Amino acid sequence: MKCQYCSCLDSKVIDSRPTDDGNSIRRRRECTNCGRRFTTYEKVELSPLFVVKRDGRRESFDSRKIKAGILHACDKLPVSMQQIDEIVTRVEQKAYATMDGEIASEKIGDMVMSELKNLNDVAYVRFAAVYRKFTDVGTFMNELKKLVDEKM
Repeated sequence: MKCQYCSCLDSKVIDSRPTDDGNSIRRRRECTNCGRRFTTYEKVELSPLFVVKRDGRRESFDSRKIKAGILHACDKLPVSMQQIDEIVTRVEQKAYATMDGEIASEKIGDMVMSELKNLNDVAYVRFAAVYRKFTDVGTFMNELKKLVDEKM
């Protein structure tokens, strides 16, 4: 593993342990050249998953896009980065669990909305407004009414 400080290609593993979510291994390394320590993560390489967009295009699955959408929906709300990362991980796991090699973008959006509904109502409505392309106040109010009815 290349040292981030001196670019030496030789390092030794000092400590190795699974991450809290169990999806990767955290390794503490020490450079044999400069002696500085750094952390690396080892993760299983997943088989490729493609997202089928509404217009029929296909693109590689990218969990960073999901995270960006959730971050936008949760802006200035009491939602921690850990909660956001947990949602992204759950959605990613569900997407790969389909084992079809591809998944519709609508299905991913529904998964995110389901997670946000359980996390924060405002984040849910913000995400729904973009995802469902609310075009008028009536559509927006219908979604709010459904949310209120479910909470009662």
